[in-house]
Amino acid sequence: MLTVELISVGTELLLGNIVNTNAAYLSEKCAAQGLACYFQTVVGDNEERVSMVLKTALDRSDIVILSGGLGPTEDDLTKETAAKVCGRPLVLHEASKTAIEEYFSRRGIKPTDNNWKQAMLPEGAIVMENHNGTAPGVIIETEKNKVILLPGPPNELIPMFEESVLPYLEKLTEQVICSQTVKICGVGESQAETMVKDLIDAQTNPTIATYAKTGEVHIRVTASAADRKAAMKLIKPVVKELKNRFGNSIYTTEEGVTLEQSVVDLIKANDFTITCAESCTGGLLSARLVNVPGVSDVYKFGVTTYSNKAKKRILGVKKPVLQKHTAVSRQVAEDMAEGAAEFAKADVAVAVTGLAGPEGDGDRPAGLVYIACSVKGTTVAEEYHFSGNRNKIRESAAACALILTRRCLLEYMSKVTFGKKD
Repeated sequence: MLTVELISVGTELLLGNIVNTNAAYLSEKCAAQGLACYFQTVVGDNEERVSMVLKTALDRSDIVILSGGLGPTEDDLTKETAAKVCGRPLVLHEASKTAIEEYFSRRGIKPTDNNWKQAMLPEGAIVMENHNGTAPGVIIETEKNKVILLPGPPNELIPMFEESVLPYLEKLTEQVICSQTVKICGVGESQAETMVKDLIDAQTNPTIATYAKTGEVHIRVTASAADRKAAMKLIKPVVKELKNRFGNSIYTTEEGVTLEQSVVDLIKANDFTITCAESCTGGLLSARLVNVPGVSDVYKFGVTTYSNKAKKRILGVKKPVLQKHTAVSRQVAEDMAEGAAEFAKADVAVAVTGLAGPEGDGDRPAGLVYIACSVKGTTVAEEYHFSGNRNKIRESAAACALILTRRCLLEYMSKVTFGKKD
């Protein structure tokens, strides 16, 4: 298996001014091509340090991909440094110069002298056109290594990688690596790992790995094979076994599908509408639902009733209930859900009330949260105890509200189906 190493160049990355999304994208794409990535480096715009990390990478990896530092300014020195390390002089590449001229001409802008620096490329290199900017990409082939230089802006790097680098890498690799993720909710990470420990202990190809997310566990099944079809054939029986073990706790096996989308899909499948009443989450639950394209077909109403006055006035929570049980209680969560359903004339309503912290309330700790879900008049409320800071507690509560809503919808659907069979 060929090895690939990623070097991200840019002082702004070291300072945290921008997030290094390029590394995540490149590592995923390289893995899918059957390349093993053991090292990633971030280095500032400094010739000595870029040279040092590049020499180290060339000693231990077959392919080195550098991103960033191909611009026209003096601190853009990735290409110059790579050419020096590889022993290649820079020469004018006429086609790139013409492309730069046309790029500025289309925009009615006169290029400055430093723009022509981008047309000076390592002698003998493979040049990759940049259809979204002025910096061409470069592949330097040495006796031992392949050095690939890509522009830093993602809107330039991603198209160039897919148009030019992927076809190049496909010719170098004999295997592909494919993955499928089984996404689970309502099951803790330790429990999920215990449920698949025998599969993990016996794994060879495919391999299984668990990843914890807020309110979720993702199990990634990865296989290596000669082509995608063969890899997916290896993955299929493992995914089937995971479905047998986790059942309805699996909300999807498709990439890109989120927990909130799975909830919205269930709402749509039943031709229902949904509303939210939030207190401690302050709109986080509604925000997650609104992230789903097409949710406007089913989402009717969302309200943050933070104060007791708002709970009474908008949701109809009775004053005696608040006085007896307090705002953070199972009874108030139930009343909030039922009041929201009635107010919005919605089929499904979910309510959240709790103590987000950092302080608790008397003998009740921060992280105590009650979530209620009402589906067609049947209301279920649960008590939760979350840990972490204020934001973590709120995020956990929003995730569990989605999980409870999904559970209640599945239970409703099961009863309806059972009734029809009778």
